[in-house]
Amino acid sequence: MSNTAQKRAVRSYRDRQTQRGIARFEVQALDIDRDLIRALARQLADDGPEAAQARTAVQQIVSGEPPQRGGILKALQRSPLVGEGLDFSRDREEGRILDL
Repeated sequence: MSNTAQKRAVRSYRDRQTQRGIARFEVQALDIDRDLIRALARQLADDGPEAAQARTAVQQIVSGEPPQRGGILKALQRSPLVGEGLDFSRDREEGRILDL
């Protein structure tokens, strides 16, 4: 890449990426995992809800810790319907009588 315009374009692109908080780094892995690692890096760079979910899953795998219990309960407790006084009780019925 001896062309000065190309060097300037690459430098400008990398500066914009740095301003977005994107860092460049080298990773060594098996060749068969290349597409997987690139896809994961792309998803993490988007920084949306899917990125947070992927980040949590990868952190759990890498840390070796078992998944935390009570995640569903914590999610339900964060629900906007908490404290709304909803009644989820049901009437108990004996069922129907069938003639077989």
